[in-house]
Amino acid sequence: MRVREWDPRSASDAEIRSLVETLNHVLSTDVPDDPPWQAVQVREYFAETMPGERRISWIVEDDRLPEGESTVYGHVTLLLLGDIGVLEVAVHPDLRRRGLGQQLVAVAARRAYLEGFSSLGVEAIGDTPAIAFYESLGFEREYVETRSVLTLSSVDWRSLGAMANGLGAGYRVDYYPGGPPEALLEAYAQAKLEGQDGAENDLDLRPSSSDPQRLRDSLDTLHRRGMKPYIVLAIHEATGAVAGLTEVVVPAQHPERADQYDTIVVREHRGYGIDRALKARMLFELRQAEPGLREVQTWNAQHNESMLKVNAELGFQSDRDWYEYGVDVAQLVHRLEPTD
Repeated sequence: MRVREWDPRSASDAEIRSLVETLNHVLSTDVPDDPPWQAVQVREYFAETMPGERRISWIVEDDRLPEGESTVYGHVTLLLLGDIGVLEVAVHPDLRRRGLGQQLVAVAARRAYLEGFSSLGVEAIGDTPAIAFYESLGFEREYVETRSVLTLSSVDWRSLGAMANGLGAGYRVDYYPGGPPEALLEAYAQAKLEGQDGAENDLDLRPSSSDPQRLRDSLDTLHRRGMKPYIVLAIHEATGAVAGLTEVVVPAQHPERADQYDTIVVREHRGYGIDRALKARMLFELRQAEPGLREVQTWNAQHNESMLKVNAELGFQSDRDWYEYGVDVAQLVHRLEPTD
């Protein structure tokens, strides 16, 4: 086996298909209830980044195959953003415990070190081999979230309708497939900035955009990566301010399960049923816009009891914990250097 740097833009169709097959083997082994990937806009998913960010990839392939042929048995991406590098590592389950994952981490860590980054972060799914793997390399747990999944076929749509209409007087809810209009971007960004309570120890491995230009870039990047955003906003009618928002993205790569991103209610507008109304309205719109959608997944900090309660009322079921790990790059590179 050999590890080589890999550019998804110039990769062959066979390499893309092989990568998707390996990713699906990983899913079926580690999180068997998650929907499989489809070979749709996979190049774009791994190639497109926000302005100022870069993603570098490597693959593990069989070096015995003739030139021009490739079977992808492992993959790592290194996303360089802000002051941290973010890793995603996948190794075919049949080839685990042979040092391939460690080789992938080593090559990515070395590049991060050469690029001047001092820390690396990674997400690891609870109850999977990733936990022991990263901890064995010296990664330290920094943050914990709980993933919850809603199965649309189990939704009580009548109760959901009551939640969607249970909005306090003086507010309205608007729906924007693809993203909010330009006229609302500044108010939208302000709501995200004011409504984020922050979380101690969160490594920001999935950072949220909270200024107008960053939001434009984020929405454009989502579309280019094959990830269609849906936005629902609560508007305070007296001022026109965005009082709350919720965001869902439906990826072309796994269109049966949507990803719930931020749900935010600005502090001064809390207590009017906005969070429930936003998320309930979103589910009605998704049912109409995405007939093939079966599930929605969301992540919440364990201390965010109010949102966990709202999710439970909507029908979300807690699934498993997700962990953010961090490590010092120089120490990791030294630890993974080959010894004589």
